[in-house]
Amino acid sequence: MKRRVFLRNTGILGAGLVASKVSFAAAPDFPVVRVAASKRHFKSKAVDAAIKTFQSKVKNPELSWLFENCFPNTLDTTVYYNEDGGKPDTYVITGDIDAMWLRDSSAQVWPYLQFVNEDKPLKQLIAGVITHQTKCILKDPYANAFYGDPAKVGEWKSDTTDMKPGVHERKWEIDSLCYPIRLGYHYWKKTGDKAPFDAAWKQGIASTLKVFTEQQRKTSKGPYRFQRLTPHPTDSQPMSGYGFPVNPVGLICSAFRPSDDATIFPFLIPSNFFAVTSLKQAAEMVTALHNDQELASNLLALAKEVEAAIQKYGIVSHPKYGKIYAFEVDGFGSAYLMDDANVPSLLALPYLGALEASDEIYQNTRKFVLSADNPYFFKGTAGEGIGGPHVGQDMIWPMSITMRALTSGDKEEIGLCIKSLQRTHGGTGFMHEAFHKDDPKNFTRAWFAWSNTLFGELIWKTFHENPDLLKS
Repeated sequence: MKRRVFLRNTGILGAGLVASKVSFAAAPDFPVVRVAASKRHFKSKAVDAAIKTFQSKVKNPELSWLFENCFPNTLDTTVYYNEDGGKPDTYVITGDIDAMWLRDSSAQVWPYLQFVNEDKPLKQLIAGVITHQTKCILKDPYANAFYGDPAKVGEWKSDTTDMKPGVHERKWEIDSLCYPIRLGYHYWKKTGDKAPFDAAWKQGIASTLKVFTEQQRKTSKGPYRFQRLTPHPTDSQPMSGYGFPVNPVGLICSAFRPSDDATIFPFLIPSNFFAVTSLKQAAEMVTALHNDQELASNLLALAKEVEAAIQKYGIVSHPKYGKIYAFEVDGFGSAYLMDDANVPSLLALPYLGALEASDEIYQNTRKFVLSADNPYFFKGTAGEGIGGPHVGQDMIWPMSITMRALTSGDKEEIGLCIKSLQRTHGGTGFMHEAFHKDDPKNFTRAWFAWSNTLFGELIWKTFHENPDLLKS
């Protein structure tokens, strides 16, 4: 299925639940829409216990229903656990597309890391994701999405780029190589388990460093180019597939955004921030796990260079908000001021550990991206939030509302975000890719596991930190 072919649903189907029977036994307004236990791909005792704990304490029936549906959705419907040579190996689809995005698969299982030390099968599942991602990166570090079958030739085989069997799509996105590091680093910190981080994993880190360095484009445009015959301009790159020119100032080029839309100016600032954090984490790991001082030194040197370049070229003076971070720049002095709902985004920088939420420039940037001065901030009768060009005008992504809450220290703002999400699931019991600002039942992607799991992460975090916000 093409990523732009979205499932629309105005009832209770979707989210991989067509096979489940709907029951109105509990309450007519909240039918059973979670996939039946016998059909779930993976069962976690720890996650199910968290759901039961939540439902025993939170007396808001709709939030309890939404949490049970959304939080385990990745485990229920998208994971395929196997063992390869005695090692865990986990393939994770996004939902309605049978392909594994390095970004999405990392983000989908991320909220379950907090339970791994009390649930060994869940720990093995996530170790398997790390191992499978390493295989994908070694196959093609420039690709963003892969098939479970390494020999499969997919629908984008005619793209003008170096396509390989097993690759679903080859859109170069910086964050595709950052997310596996983030997942691996925090898995290691949480568990102390070294097993997934073998010689192949270290080779993947070295490959990541090589690609990041190539895409600084200091001496040449590098080996990557991409063009697609398509009516959607955001699905291809101009200038023979290399994108618009950049001044090689130390930043890393990203041909595509985490939305899978083409960049305008190739220096995508949120993703460069993410790269800095990931390079530092990778350096710590290769030092501790492999004692490779040379690789660690090179990773840290690149992180330092990119970090300095962000501060020099990624900050602009806005007439209303003062100094803010640009979304994209070209190194020649041009900047694109906006934000997109997909993560990494400017809004999400503290969530990714790229900077502190108290950072003054971040706070200025936050005010900008959550205002009508951001061309992709939409406000209507149903809600307000950030969207992006991927789905189009007036379409708000629930992910942006969730991220607004996850990066806020204001209880009132967090509460308003949760109420907004509660109002805009369109009667389905699940989060979606996007909904129309004036009509929550006009939505895209009925089965989008990342959005579901991220919502669950917010609700579980709020349950522990601000439970009073979940009362109504």
